[in-house]
Amino acid sequence: MCLPTYNERENLEAMLRALEPLGVHVLVVDDNSPDGTGEIADRLAGELDFVSVLHRERKEGLGPAYLAGFRRALADGAELVLELDCDFSHNPSDVPRLVAACESGADLALGSRYVAGGGTENWGLGRRIVSWGGSFYARALLGVGVRDLTGGFKCYRRRVLETIDLDAIDSKGYAFQIETTYRTLRKGFRVVEVPINFVDRTAGHSKMSRSIFLEAVVKVPLLRLSALRGAI
Repeated sequence: MCLPTYNERENLEAMLRALEPLGVHVLVVDDNSPDGTGEIADRLAGELDFVSVLHRERKEGLGPAYLAGFRRALADGAELVLELDCDFSHNPSDVPRLVAACESGADLALGSRYVAGGGTENWGLGRRIVSWGGSFYARALLGVGVRDLTGGFKCYRRRVLETIDLDAIDSKGYAFQIETTYRTLRKGFRVVEVPINFVDRTAGHSKMSRSIFLEAVVKVPLLRLSALRGAI
């Protein structure tokens, strides 16, 4: 499991303790957090044998952090590679459901807010509209049926990450989630949406920004153009 962190000192230990009984190896990918998250990760890695840490020199965005984590996981021989946010917006108890979906035939299991049984908590109307609208925008322009293209709770089979050309992925923010799922679909892999309940964080601060939002708006049509040209 890849667990990217930047200023998550309030959440990291609680998240790792919640993951401890699930039998997964966790790679904390810390982007030189100024709040000491990296030092907390090192301490916990010394206490917990299922935890390791990858320190990166600077904050470059969600996408590069995940790519670094994916490469380490593949080098270490992982057959299933998970993504999970550290802020408890994704419930760690749902991890076995995503793993089970891949073990039952999915190439990518995606925790989805927008299929039957899924949903969100603690969101105002405005945020619900923006989130649902973003997923609809991406789905319509890319011509795919996956309902939660912006979802970041995923379980990949190894062969997916070996096939989709990680070196070609350049999205920095949440567009990374759209791009990786789209590339997975374009390569003919089976994507299964697993309903989850997404809960807004209660500790720490969101990393969403105007630039991250704009990147996603621009990236979607560029992905479609690349697909039409046969580059994806």
